[in-house]
Amino acid sequence: MTVRDFVARANRIVVKVGSSSLTTASGGIDGDRVDALVRALLARAGRLVLVSSGAIAAGLAPLGLTRRPRDLATLQAAASVGQSMLVHRYATEFGTAGYRVGQVLLTATDVIRRTHYRNARTTLDRLLELGVVPIVNENDAVATQEIRVGDNDRLAAIVAHLVSADLLLLLSDVDGVYDANPRRGPATMIREVRADADLDGVGTRGTGSAGVGIGGMATKIEAARMAASGGVATIITSAGNAAAALAGADVGTVFHPTGPRRASRLLWLEHATIPQGRLFLDSGAVAAVVDRRVSLLPAGVTKVDGDFSAGDPVDLVSPAGLSVARGLVAYDAAELPGMLGRSTSDLAAEFGSFYEREIVHRDDLVLLQSRR
Repeated sequence: MTVRDFVARANRIVVKVGSSSLTTASGGIDGDRVDALVRALLARAGRLVLVSSGAIAAGLAPLGLTRRPRDLATLQAAASVGQSMLVHRYATEFGTAGYRVGQVLLTATDVIRRTHYRNARTTLDRLLELGVVPIVNENDAVATQEIRVGDNDRLAAIVAHLVSADLLLLLSDVDGVYDANPRRGPATMIREVRADADLDGVGTRGTGSAGVGIGGMATKIEAARMAASGGVATIITSAGNAAAALAGADVGTVFHPTGPRRASRLLWLEHATIPQGRLFLDSGAVAAVVDRRVSLLPAGVTKVDGDFSAGDPVDLVSPAGLSVARGLVAYDAAELPGMLGRSTSDLAAEFGSFYEREIVHRDDLVLLQSRR
């Protein structure tokens, strides 16, 4: 299938744009760039979700900051100031063409907790049904660990699954994925990616040319692979190519879908979490989790490593020391040692019915097949 086919068939599209494509090198919104981006997106407005970085960068100049701050409190202050300015600019530009925008701020919690997940999906669906352009960003003003390299690239991949998008367009200041850094010498663009082998030797990282972004090409590649593994075609190209890409032109690098549709919360769990601990399993538990795809029970756990709380992501480790799965644990680490190797009926008889449940439920578990 060609780029034109992917674009022509796309009923819903998620577009992500980076900070360096929206702001000046000294911080602050570059009005001309924002205007050009909006004009490029108008053809799909009403069926499009825009994941926009730039809040922190936009807040630098108004706060008298000449560079991206390092401390969390100032980062969050810049995000708070910049986010309102950025959305106001989008609202003005889309408004001149007769479209409304709606601000949606998300954190990791909004895509992993069932009630938050359903609410986020329902809100985005309803905005699209009403012809509104959702402007999505990480909630940097209150986030802590979420402010990290490439977060909005991964967020865009998750949002693409959240809204059942057909296409993800990742925009930056580079027009595609190259086999070497094109700013440092000869390089050839990789036009299509159908398997990981097509990316052998590729992996550049760094801020955008404006020096205000935090993502690099490596994070965009990872986000594209994340989306493609869940059935969403993805294009990486420059913001200047946005209109051409949405028209189906042969621009950028296309990542063909490599797997079936999956819940976005499971994609988050596999690709965007940092395990807070490890649960070591016996061979029977590994077979149950990996082959039969059932929940992890206390009887199959032999050892606990780490200091985690209920709801945290943990890796499930085989007797050979391989991480075979990752899941959201239902107990605090301190609760588990006395439960290991015991049946749920025994635990319920001793401690009450509350303990007659899984350590990791199958709905909160994803296999790490590349690590098996």
